[in-house]
Amino acid sequence: MYSVLVEEEDARVCRDIPEAACSGQPLAFTRQLAAQTCTKLGDALTSSRLVLAWMLSSLGAPAVFIALLVPVRESLSLLPQLFVAQAVRRHPIRKTFWVWGSMGQGACLVLMVAAVLLLEGAALGVAVIGLLALFSLSRGVCSVAAKDVLGKTVSKTRRGRLTGLAASVSGAVTLLVAAVLMLAPAVLPGGQSLAGPGLFAAILGLSALLWFAAAAIYAGVPEVPGATGGGGNAFTEALRSLDLLRSDPRFRRFVVARMLLVSTAFAIPYLVVLIQQNARSGTAGFAALLLAEGAAGLVSGPLWGRWSDRQSQRVMAAAAALSLLLMLATLALAAWHASWLGLPLVAGALLFVAAVAHQGARVGRKTYLVDMATGDNRAQYTAVSNTVIGLFLFSGAALGWVDTAFGTASVLALLAGVAALATLRCAALPAVD
Repeated sequence: MYSVLVEEEDARVCRDIPEAACSGQPLAFTRQLAAQTCTKLGDALTSSRLVLAWMLSSLGAPAVFIALLVPVRESLSLLPQLFVAQAVRRHPIRKTFWVWGSMGQGACLVLMVAAVLLLEGAALGVAVIGLLALFSLSRGVCSVAAKDVLGKTVSKTRRGRLTGLAASVSGAVTLLVAAVLMLAPAVLPGGQSLAGPGLFAAILGLSALLWFAAAAIYAGVPEVPGATGGGGNAFTEALRSLDLLRSDPRFRRFVVARMLLVSTAFAIPYLVVLIQQNARSGTAGFAALLLAEGAAGLVSGPLWGRWSDRQSQRVMAAAAALSLLLMLATLALAAWHASWLGLPLVAGALLFVAAVAHQGARVGRKTYLVDMATGDNRAQYTAVSNTVIGLFLFSGAALGWVDTAFGTASVLALLAGVAALATLRCAALPAVD
């Protein structure tokens, strides 16, 4: 399977991984690909921006809980990583952390199934947000361990491809989910709605099984022992790790570039708001977003992944530039022919491009970080950058004030400026591939 996926004569090339890991690289690649595919499928089925928000809204939870979904899921998976990394560093084998983190995410989803079936209203909102917080903390443990294990077991020129392939499979399943949601009411007796507790319980239960399966698969990754330096007191070592931002200029430039790349993610919800304001159907935005994200992952994931293996900094710059062009085009349409934003073809095209840009930003920056780091500092690099980004994500709350005071178009204009800076900063990053 590895030879088929790599599609190169030098399939056994070993670059930037321990010599002892070379013979196990095919098994490490395929197991990590399978595990990542499972978790990305789970992510598609439990998207905080789409599925969980739709679930809470359909089941009568107050709006305040819906507003908390994205900040809780994104920030809490990033902020604790600086301290988690120190515990990871004390163990020469790190895959165990990923396995238990994946099990924790699955357990949270199982409890969420019970909440959906037994609770409603505010009680359901409290339960889902609380379990989502625990889910995100477990996710943070997996994030630190995953990049370290990937860097020790899969060679350069292979890592981006692995991430891109997993994103492609996830995209295909997202398309299938969108098709089911769009077609099922038409074939059910009396046009019944799917938005009931039973459906959401089934989705969450299936996602839990995917994370349990991922844990079982990942446990078999052949990992060689790694360096354990820097695994002392968590608080002391965390402060010492933060000093990397001062002492390592290349790492600092990457963190700044990654902060600016957040604009590709922030832009999507506000693009959807503009589309919904002009759409003739209330469900068009939700279905279009699912379809666009699925198609973007399916089509662009492998392309971004292959390019990232050669020039990951160029991928980051290209993704930021694409997002910038998308926002400028949206602003132009909003100013001149706002009604066009409600046309399904136009809306779908805009959302597709936005999702492709965001996918490229994710694949590029993940590959760049893993390739830039070494076995001695990869966990620290991951934890410091994720902690900084976790704090920076809270700045997204200010966009809500800008939206209220000046309108959604003003938010997109501000994010377009950030995307322009991201393009320049990413293009200036040194090559690490």
